[in-house]
Amino acid sequence: MTVGVFGGYGGAVEDAPRGAGTASTVRGARERWRMTTEARALVAVSFALAVIGLVVLYSASALPAIEAGNAPHFFLLRQAQGLLVGVVAFAFAAKVDAERWRAWAWPLMGLSLLMMLVTVLPFTRSIAPSIGGARRFLFGGSIQPAEFAKLAVIVWTPMLLVKKGPALRRLGKGLGPFLVVIGFLSLIAVLQPDLSMALTFCLLMAIILFAGGARTAHFVFLGMLGFPLLVQKILNTKYLRERVESWFAGDAAGGASQAVAAVADQQYQSLLAMGSGQLFGVGFGEGNQQRWVPLAYNDFIASVVGEEFGFVGIALLILAFAAYAWLGFRIARMARSPFQSLVAIGLTYITVLTAFVHVGVSLDLLPNTGLTLPFISYGRSNLVLTMLMTGILVNIGSERERRYGVSATDPFASGTP
Repeated sequence: MTVGVFGGYGGAVEDAPRGAGTASTVRGARERWRMTTEARALVAVSFALAVIGLVVLYSASALPAIEAGNAPHFFLLRQAQGLLVGVVAFAFAAKVDAERWRAWAWPLMGLSLLMMLVTVLPFTRSIAPSIGGARRFLFGGSIQPAEFAKLAVIVWTPMLLVKKGPALRRLGKGLGPFLVVIGFLSLIAVLQPDLSMALTFCLLMAIILFAGGARTAHFVFLGMLGFPLLVQKILNTKYLRERVESWFAGDAAGGASQAVAAVADQQYQSLLAMGSGQLFGVGFGEGNQQRWVPLAYNDFIASVVGEEFGFVGIALLILAFAAYAWLGFRIARMARSPFQSLVAIGLTYITVLTAFVHVGVSLDLLPNTGLTLPFISYGRSNLVLTMLMTGILVNIGSERERRYGVSATDPFASGTP
């Protein structure tokens, strides 16, 4: 038996047995994707996190659901619905050749821009109402366009980067289109307002461009231009200024303004939850701080993990996301093409960075950003997107093979006939 190689970065496809002819003439032959060890491990880590997320979410959301006049399992059932959709999205992405996303990059970016625009236009308030002082959702909170815009950035940026090739080293014709499109997307996010998401778009673009060979001098130049604008935006935006002031104030926030003290109290209550968990936690469902931590089932769900499962629970959570990062970047190194390698870097980066920032906020190591914990926090749009992105990573980490005979239709057949 011989092995043929297709696609720039590898990806083995088995040739037909000697004398069998081509695939089209072999009865019972079909092509399928075979996951590598890294892809299988990534599936195990991801689904373990998703199941743990449902368990933790139920404990964190039961009391808020009752206080809102709903059943204790109200948020759990809604999240389970999102997980079912996410599993379908995962299966789809894992079976579709990741190279196809290159052709879908512009339509995906165009749709994301359109959905983001709908959230800020004055005549679309009926489908994009203000929730908590911001317009970030469509249809009463069912869809968060910014979540899917992250995927658009992850796919669109590598597509254009690979297309430009050496021209990427030039600031105008090279980086110009990236700055215009991603800059416009970030501007819409700022208007929602959602500065955290705007920064996420920019950081995603920067990481992918850097990995793709953009000049470091250009990043330094753009950083020097952008940093003063960022500081000015924070100082001129009330809720952002309050978050930063409360973080710097710490225990002294009690003497600050009422708004700053309220924000500081969020992280103080989160620290109390973490500390009360000690080494092994108080036990599942026995936590008390979710009574006092605002949005404990969303923005501060890591504090619930810390209280009920202790230092050991938080450590295992961090190790799980560290494993996700290690597997994702290994998959990026083995990708079948430069485009897929850059997509894998972007997918891994956004999932892991969001997780570590969330834990950092819960431990008061970072100012409150409002970022959720992937797989764990309540939010169906985020969960579906995370499952979809993981499915793409799994496909990038898989090899196409041709099966013959009985094993062609046996999903449990081993990698070699």
